[in-house]
Amino acid sequence: MSQEQTPLFSGLVAHAKRNPIQFHIPGHKKGAGMDTEFRQFIGDNALSIDLINIGPLDDLHQPKGIIKQAQDLAAEAFGADRTFFSVQGTSGAIIAMIMAVCGPDDKIIVPRNVHKSIMSAIVFSGAIPVFIHPEIDKELGISHGITTDSVEKALKQHPDAKAILVINPTYFGISADLKKIVEIAHSYHVPVLVDEAHGVHIHFHDQLPLSAMQAGADMAATSVHKLGGSMTQSSILNVREGLVSAQHVQTILSMLTTTSTSYLLLASLDVARKQLATKGKQLIDRTIKLSQSMRKRINEIDHIHCVGKEILGSKATFDYDPTKLIISVKDLGLTGYEVEKWLREKYNIEVELSDLYNILCIVSLGDTETEADILVNALNNLSIECEHRVGQIEPIEVLLPEIPVLALTPRDAFYSETEVVPFEESEGRIIAEFVMVYPPGIPIFIPGEIITKENLHYIRKNLEAGLPVQGPEDDEIKTIRVIKEYKAIQ
Repeated sequence: MSQEQTPLFSGLVAHAKRNPIQFHIPGHKKGAGMDTEFRQFIGDNALSIDLINIGPLDDLHQPKGIIKQAQDLAAEAFGADRTFFSVQGTSGAIIAMIMAVCGPDDKIIVPRNVHKSIMSAIVFSGAIPVFIHPEIDKELGISHGITTDSVEKALKQHPDAKAILVINPTYFGISADLKKIVEIAHSYHVPVLVDEAHGVHIHFHDQLPLSAMQAGADMAATSVHKLGGSMTQSSILNVREGLVSAQHVQTILSMLTTTSTSYLLLASLDVARKQLATKGKQLIDRTIKLSQSMRKRINEIDHIHCVGKEILGSKATFDYDPTKLIISVKDLGLTGYEVEKWLREKYNIEVELSDLYNILCIVSLGDTETEADILVNALNNLSIECEHRVGQIEPIEVLLPEIPVLALTPRDAFYSETEVVPFEESEGRIIAEFVMVYPPGIPIFIPGEIITKENLHYIRKNLEAGLPVQGPEDDEIKTIRVIKEYKAIQ
């Protein structure tokens, strides 16, 4: 088949045109049984292909027809042996990826700055995480990747590990030397799993970091919806056979995936793959040029810095994705969250994320000079507004969370007997829940770690800044769930 074809999307459209009488779910029956306002907004075309796994339309759980053809084309486009579609986002693909290689008490080597879905998978599987400390950028207040040296050291100490997981690229677009990491891991016969949530596009342009499949990784969970043009919640899991079994991956995916799979999401993966495979280089080339132009213009604005190639050179910053605009605003005397709110209220601009010191703006295939001009002009006006106060600002000391000691496995902690204690009195206790700022969703605490004074202070600072601290059952973060302690009987 040709990469110009879209077997899944075309098959759905052909089925809709036949207009069969549907005595099957979904119950809205092409929109006829749906709220009129919603139907008119969504449109009859979309509702006509909101279908279910009847015979002519194949079945994601055991594909043999148009879904299999679409997945085979995706595997060819991404250089994988097998590609599986996910309608449960990259989080679902990541959980399946880890559970396909790890069971109870198996070791998995992971960076500590992983997404919450990875830690969720570790809780579900009962695996034991062996943490590698990521390289910290003390200027920006963010974590980068892991180094080849730390990977070698971890594998020497834990040659029985079932897998090593790498984030490539990070949320902020920074990549480690993934090809070298894969070579080291494979010398120990350990498979490399890649969280490629923010890197679907890198496979299709030679000016971007190497993709997981290009670097020889064994599995990669990739968000096509984030930067590849498919609908939100649609992702893929790429597999290279050898150290992992694609059939076993299919089994695990099927266990975790709804049986009512969304054909709208699946079809969007099919057409996004076509666009990336046939026009990706051209579209991404334009996107890179636009983002580099924006970076240059932003760096001409006083007291605002947009990170570029100067970030490269350390062992953990091997390459970067220029379409991610990391914009440091701390020299304005503002938090990233304050800038995010200002852009929303004054210019109707929404950014990808903000933290205590930065905002992150993503430039994608859908952006043009029009949007670029609006953002650059807004930031220029912000700088002018803040000019009168900049000289009075004390230099900001970047605050970073430390990596706590893991006292229990995440699974044991999560399922232990627990109690709730006041947030301010939790220092020294073993936490039984997650605490993170989302986005980016990197846990400050995971179940089983010892609560530290420094990280409580970091959480407090994020709360004071208005940032979205999530995870605990108490959404006001006044209390924390910890492992229950028993006093000695006197």
